[in-house]
Amino acid sequence: MTHLWVRAEQRPNEERVGLTPEGAKQLIAKGIRVTVEESSVRAIPIDGYRDAGCDIAPENTWPEAPRDAIIFGLKELPEDGTPLPHKHIMFGHAYKGQHSGVALLKRFKAGGGTLYDLEYLVDDTGRRVAAFGYWAGYAGAAVTLKSWAAQQRGTLCGPVGVYANKDTLLDDLGSELDALDTDLPTAIVIGALGRVGTGAADLLETMGVAVTKWDMAETASGGPFPEILQHDIFMNCIFARPGTPVFVPQDAKSADRQLTAIGDVACDPDSDYNPVPVYDKATTWEAPALRVHEAPVLDVMAIDNLPSMLPVESSEDYAEQLLATLLKVDDLSDGVWTRAEADFETHSKDL
Repeated sequence: MTHLWVRAEQRPNEERVGLTPEGAKQLIAKGIRVTVEESSVRAIPIDGYRDAGCDIAPENTWPEAPRDAIIFGLKELPEDGTPLPHKHIMFGHAYKGQHSGVALLKRFKAGGGTLYDLEYLVDDTGRRVAAFGYWAGYAGAAVTLKSWAAQQRGTLCGPVGVYANKDTLLDDLGSELDALDTDLPTAIVIGALGRVGTGAADLLETMGVAVTKWDMAETASGGPFPEILQHDIFMNCIFARPGTPVFVPQDAKSADRQLTAIGDVACDPDSDYNPVPVYDKATTWEAPALRVHEAPVLDVMAIDNLPSMLPVESSEDYAEQLLATLLKVDDLSDGVWTRAEADFETHSKDL
């Protein structure tokens, strides 16, 4: 019997989960055993999983799970260097030139396990079967707008946290903007036709911000893109990969520009393909904005777990998208899973 083990997330501010109780019930009905770890922070309570028929395990006991169990989580594992003998479904962040990803792949190689990277679960057209992109863009635009508002007050954006739902987020952001004695900013979103860009544009337009929407056609020239500097806010919603243009180069810091706030939702500062190379480290919930230039001011928002700000909506949305693929986890020869395993083998073979 195939055994799917849903681990608790251990990263701070991470309350999401990739499987709802309703989805677990469908997996169990198909004959897949589902174990769900208890969690002190998960946005969806454990009782729903118990009622669905899942086995319940203590928090963070997945390293002792049966060797044939498939461990399912979202964000990074603890960076303790231990070998990884299980099959893992998770976001590995290890295939796009991230220097930190090599250590993770070496752990899999040492333990004999396999990474099925959620970012590389794709259909036969190459489209991802599930993504948090919409809510990443939505939350990222909200924090970037908060960063811009803080600039108008002469400060740096303060800590952000989890919201019960998107309406609570909108109310909070609206109150902050209403308190300002200034016009709303203008924004440009690159990647506006994708999930991430759609979420970012939706948030900004909901708050009354005028949005310029660009996608591949507008960036095909490869740059430079002086139009970006003519907006108050720039949202990068295109993931870094070989050939991605540079949207905001280093010399933009001291340039004559209107741009003061960048939201890099892709957040790959240690990638060799970073299209926003004016910063070199991710930001955090405690310090959401990094000031990279003083005069004229330029702040970068680059939080790498943005959907966690809206854990209920993002979990339910993602789990619904992913369920059809999880229902095939009892046959890893299915195309989605074999493609993901091939990506893992390609990127780890020379380590």
